[in-house]
Amino acid sequence: MLDTLIVGSGFAGLGAAVKLDEAGRRDLLILEKGDTLGGTWRDNVYPGCACDVESHLYSFSFFPNPEWTRTFARQPEIRAYLEATADRYRLRDRIRFGVHVTGAEWDGNAWDVRTSDGETLRARYVLFGTGALHDPAIPEIEGLDRFRGAAFHSAQWDHGHDLAGKRVAVIGTGASAIQFVPAIAPEVGRLTLFQRTAPWVLPKPDRPIPERTRRAFRRFPLLQRLQRLSLYWRHEALVLGFLHPTVMKVVQRLGLAYLHTVFAGDAELRKKVTPTFTMGCKRILMSNDYYPALRRDNVAVETDRIARVTETGVITVDAAGRETEHEVDTIIFGTGFKVADGLARMNVTGRDGVKLADAWAEGPEALLGTMVAGFPNLFTIVGPNTGLGHSSMVFMVESQLNYVLDAMRTVDRHRAVAIDTRSESQAEFNAEIQRRLGRAVWAKGGCASWYLDEHGRNRTLWPGYTFDFRRRTRKLDPGHHELVA
Repeated sequence: MLDTLIVGSGFAGLGAAVKLDEAGRRDLLILEKGDTLGGTWRDNVYPGCACDVESHLYSFSFFPNPEWTRTFARQPEIRAYLEATADRYRLRDRIRFGVHVTGAEWDGNAWDVRTSDGETLRARYVLFGTGALHDPAIPEIEGLDRFRGAAFHSAQWDHGHDLAGKRVAVIGTGASAIQFVPAIAPEVGRLTLFQRTAPWVLPKPDRPIPERTRRAFRRFPLLQRLQRLSLYWRHEALVLGFLHPTVMKVVQRLGLAYLHTVFAGDAELRKKVTPTFTMGCKRILMSNDYYPALRRDNVAVETDRIARVTETGVITVDAAGRETEHEVDTIIFGTGFKVADGLARMNVTGRDGVKLADAWAEGPEALLGTMVAGFPNLFTIVGPNTGLGHSSMVFMVESQLNYVLDAMRTVDRHRAVAIDTRSESQAEFNAEIQRRLGRAVWAKGGCASWYLDEHGRNRTLWPGYTFDFRRRTRKLDPGHHELVA
């Protein structure tokens, strides 16, 4: 029997393996459904893919990288960093690739984890580091299955499909579309962006990092740590806007000023791309080339509702009910991911035969996004209400790992079999989280977003400062848990 089984080899899975190894818990195995490591940074390889958090903050605190070449790293460089992490901490021989976990069951003493090839692995602890950005969301559109051209999601980019000269439909204006539309617009013959909701877009302060700066970081690591610290507190200051909508209106004016500058002289297009909701209640996007791409002669923004897809195009219908057919060769979805209940769709059974899908029937909940009542020794890294709209998820991952290790130490110290979360503690915590979310910008402005589940509750975001989350996860509160003998 393994001590710890980790599912996923992105930032969460690799970070967990490093920290467990440092704590002397070396009997671990990482299961990865893909053929290589990297998580979302392996899966998302669309043109223009990059991070919207600065490189020096979007990395492990214990493994700084002085070689970042841009302020905001692009996908290949982040992927290379994760590969370097696996090499530096000798994790490759602890990863089993091509293994898809289909379920897990607690038998009172340990977890039996099942895989798609019929194997069952037994482990004392299970850490799910599968993240949220791996299950593409493709809208149900009538006739899509009859479309004769190529159709794919940004996270499943078809690099064998030549876009040169093609008539391309882009459906969705999520974070990926903001990046790949400018990248492919010069190449395609015609690009029609089907926009349901105009996003808020701010300029991205991205630039190359000079060799002299990288050399200084290599020679004087303290300089890089100070840079990271400066970035961290700059991002934390943004929380004020999310928690206090009146403050966010100041930032919103900056967004409008940027929009009016780019679309000066084109009032019709400016009206189409002007958001109609309060900034912040949906993800704020950053780009220097998205708005200019929309002004290209071969790009059109279509705001009429999509009615259906034909064999050769997309049919839209306007407010008066008039239909228009847009002939296209390719459809690309920039419609994001299913983030609310990915783990619940897996067949996970806890104490007394309770299914996680049933426990989460009204929406996913966990104590500090990490431990779920009724599921002993199971941990959800980047679990419910740990997402951020302002800073680095790597910081949250490291905070959760502190909590996981303290839970394991507590079990060892008391020579118990397992540790479980008290349901009342979980309920109190989540009631607090929902109260705080209800006062923040995510509940204002009348917008619907992928932050919300099917019941309209925000199960995604942490409603506050990350240093508060770090404080609360630094040490486990024994009163919130019970030991299983």
